[in-house]
Amino acid sequence: MCPNCGLPKDLCICETLAKEEKKIEVFLDNRRYGKSMTMVSNISKDMNPGQILSELKRSLACGGTYKNGMIELQGNHLRKIESLLIKLGFSKDQIKIKD
Repeated sequence: MCPNCGLPKDLCICETLAKEEKKIEVFLDNRRYGKSMTMVSNISKDMNPGQILSELKRSLACGGTYKNGMIELQGNHLRKIESLLIKLGFSKDQIKIKD
């Protein structure tokens, strides 16, 4: 049984509900030595961030990590990330890309 929704684990809808209610922000952050990082913010633990992170890293062929509710991906992936997030179950209205 899921402690959040009360349904059996195989029917749990917590991840789907968490994906539908959050606004995802994607932006670039410059790090040391002029390196760019693509940051995906407002990712909660209910969304299964490990699975989202591994799928993004595999699709974008880059490294990355999940820290403090944010996914950090190495490199500039602003052009590609919106379509990947839509494939992962987020709606286009939820995704805000800051240039």
